Amino acid sequence: MSAFVRITGRPNTNFLVGYPGISATLPRIEGTVEVRPDKGVTAPVKVSIVTISLQRRESIHPHADSVTKKHLAAPRKESTETVGKEMLLFRCQAGRDHEDIMVMDLPFVIFIPFGRGGQETARRVPPGSIVLPRRTAETYYELVVMIGFSGGSQERYAWPVPMVRYDTLSTFGMYNRPEASEKVSDHLVTLGVSLPRWSYGPLDPVSIYIKLLPNQDWMNKAKKVTIQKITISIEQEIIYNHEGDEPQRKSTQVTKKTEVVGIKMPESGYFTNIGLMFPSVDLRDQNGILPRSHARYPQFAVQSFTTTAGLYKVEYYMKCKAHLGGAKDIEVNHPIVVCPLDHASCKGEMEAIEQSARDAANVNAENPMLPLATIVRATDPEALKSLGVTVVGGAKRPIIE
Repeated sequence: MSAFVRITGRPNTNFLVGYPGISATLPRIEGTVEVRPDKGVTAPVKVSIVTISLQRRESIHPHADSVTKKHLAAPRKESTETVGKEMLLFRCQAGRDHEDIMVMDLPFVIFIPFGRGGQETARRVPPGSIVLPRRTAETYYELVVMIGFSGGSQERYAWPVPMVRYDTLSTFGMYNRPEASEKVSDHLVTLGVSLPRWSYGPLDPVSIYIKLLPNQDWMNKAKKVTIQKITISIEQEIIYNHEGDEPQRKSTQVTKKTEVVGIKMPESGYFTNIGLMFPSVDLRDQNGILPRSHARYPQFAVQSFTTTAGLYKVEYYMKCKAHLGGAKDIEVNHPIVVCPLDHASCKGEMEAIEQSARDAANVNAENPMLPLATIVRATDPEALKSLGVTVVGGAKRPIIE
């Protein structure tokens, strides 16, 4: 048994309402499950139960980017989880195996978790949809409708839903507070790094304030130290199976800049400001054409961004290294956040987020006041008319208005 099934969103909008990661917007998926006869236009569908759920599907294969290791390593590891709760949309009357359905429109709303929930996995904010190069790690979401037919048979219907997290936008105040780190080499020199903000997107300017200070108690030795050069780089670290027994770490350098100094350590210390541009991925092909995006994944101008999923974690660090003569080199690693949107796009989203929060203030999460379901059974007087069919001279004909 089968049926024609589709999901429609609200008029002129996407399924996804609100901004995942921002609790004030009550992120949720709203729509209607439509069930119609599949075989023979007017043959009723024998339905016993209809449910809908949002499922997160993840997979990792740390060695997929290596031709030699790919075939020798363990197979791809996959996991599937239900986000929020599965909704029961329809169940036939007690004591009956099924009901003969002509038309079925079942409105639904699935609230996406927005709490930090600690150990309660069900309340954690779901990670954004992402696929890393060569599918070493991926996360995507599907709306899954399960329909039970007469005789106990079931059919699964799935639609991809790209998910974007908005809690890492570089325009939020928490990312615009200066962050600082320090490290000492041989008790002679202290390297200090300060970042005016610590969330960046594609082509965003990155500015780092660097200071090298001599130890006042060992000034004679400290003045003999030569500052050869200062290197700053942004490193991406992917931790596969980060909650398991044997996590695997892979680091990649995203961008790097070196400033040659070549001076002795001044008594007052050495101060400099180094800037670079966060790299961007060109989405267009060699002919300048934007390829069609994949239905599962949103298109971003970055290969990856800061995210924590069930099977893997992607983190970024700002690495500053001072190459010294007469003392050990010093290196400071400072964590930063990489957002999939650039600063201008983040600013553009702020007004829409505020409007979404105002709209969500009128929504009751306990009772979202859904429209009534429309169910037309085969025994209803105008069942055929609901499908645009009528009986003329004993034969079924389409209604022409």
